[in-house]
Amino acid sequence: MSFSTILAGLATGMVLGLFGSGGSIIALPALIYLLHVDPKSAIAMSLGVVAVTASISALEHWRRGNVDLRVSLVFGLFGVMGTFAGARLGIITPVVVQLGLFALVMYAAAWRMLKPAPVAAAAPALGGGVMLGADGAAAVACQHFFDPCMRHIALHGIGVGILTGLVGVGGGFLIVPALVLLSRAPMKLAVGTSLAIVAAKSYAGFAGYMGSVPVDWAVMGGFTAVTVAGSFIGIHFSTRFSQALLKTAFAWFLVAVATYILFKSVLGV
Repeated sequence: MSFSTILAGLATGMVLGLFGSGGSIIALPALIYLLHVDPKSAIAMSLGVVAVTASISALEHWRRGNVDLRVSLVFGLFGVMGTFAGARLGIITPVVVQLGLFALVMYAAAWRMLKPAPVAAAAPALGGGVMLGADGAAAVACQHFFDPCMRHIALHGIGVGILTGLVGVGGGFLIVPALVLLSRAPMKLAVGTSLAIVAAKSYAGFAGYMGSVPVDWAVMGGFTAVTVAGSFIGIHFSTRFSQALLKTAFAWFLVAVATYILFKSVLGV
């Protein structure tokens, strides 16, 4: 692999470790434009790369107590179904449509990162509890599987899952704010839980493409190894850098790459 590809793999893992999202947004363009992989194969391979990397990062977050297993199970179960369906749809969707949607997803992710987010004042225990929202009012986290907020999480899981399978993004930038808003999870818990969900959905998306698009296992394996190393770096430094500064820089990077994809691969300029 070239030096630029290694940097892209490290960046993919670091972003996943730092934010619990954004890995596919770097992996897919790197596979297409640096390694010259066919777009549909790149979508499948990026899902495989992120599936392995997110799994390892999620285990590390779980070890630190930052994964809500109940929410992961509900969001992940419905997300897996949506992702597999989205992947099967992606097989027959024109590449230009997939890349156009991918660029729009990148713009949406950038907007989400640039938009000020309310910060929880107190964190509930892993099993749920009372916390203060941004307005100072008490809010109750999802207490059990039949809690009303779980229904919203399940529906969100299906929607994000379809998007994951169709364009090859893990959807963490949608999952993290959803967990904060729907299950009242504090940011650290949302990031760890998001990684567990992203891993499950990415495996489902990769399985949906298997047998229908060619996969270069050597390229995927090498890129995955570098990405995993990057994820440990990201987790290690997740509490040592200003999250606000990192998000702003990454958001403008997404805008630049999305614009490049639109002009080069969608508009053909």
